Amino acid sequence: MATQVFKIPDSFKKDAKYTFCPGCDHGVAVRLVGECLSELGLTENTIAACSIGCSVTIYDFLNVDSLEAPHGRALAEATGIKRACPDKFVFTYQGDGDFASIGLAESMHAALRGEKISAICINNTTYGMTGGQLGPTTLLGQVTTTSPTGRNLEYYGYPIKIAEHIALCDGTAFSARVSLDSVPNIRKAKQAIKKAFEVQMKGLGFGFVEILSSCPTNWRMTPEKAHERVRDEMMQIFKPGIYKDITKDFSNEN
Repeated sequence: MATQVFKIPDSFKKDAKYTFCPGCDHGVAVRLVGECLSELGLTENTIAACSIGCSVTIYDFLNVDSLEAPHGRALAEATGIKRACPDKFVFTYQGDGDFASIGLAESMHAALRGEKISAICINNTTYGMTGGQLGPTTLLGQVTTTSPTGRNLEYYGYPIKIAEHIALCDGTAFSARVSLDSVPNIRKAKQAIKKAFEVQMKGLGFGFVEILSSCPTNWRMTPEKAHERVRDEMMQIFKPGIYKDITKDFSNEN
């Protein structure tokens, strides 16, 4: 008798068509979000605020109520949703440009207010959907379509370290940075997402996870080389780890 080793979570639409670029880590991230929603029994009670960018297509995959926000306004929209429907589980799924550039004020102030929302931010150091322009997390020296000679420190300044900034906000209950470059790190990423969801369920405050992700298309790399870049370059600047956890019981080991 065959044993079932894989099951599609109830949070996923069964007829969804994959729309991300080949090798893109968004597919893995969306899968982790969906698994956490299912395992925590949140599917039927969830509302997602979807941002502009590659991240917006999460509503094509998840079988939850969702609203699309103007660029950068996902957490402003999520705040309104949560305050109007405090019994609902509310989360955002955003790119680094949406969360930390055009939407930085909305993001920071949601954390400062301690809004009981969970936010996921995909950091791939570029504006992926619109052609690979320089973004708030673009690394020093990184070549993009709008920085053809590399990110210049004197002109553009340093890339923002999102997880650290969110951790400094008094209303933040949980802030972490994880990576999707390997299976062990994918497991840690799921743990962090689940924790960010749990702090909302417990009414503790703002939960945040920054996810280091590859963008093979705009980086002009194979998926394998893109993951090497995540490890060799991104993770040296954006250190994975737990930057704030008011519950004090999160383990970052194994």
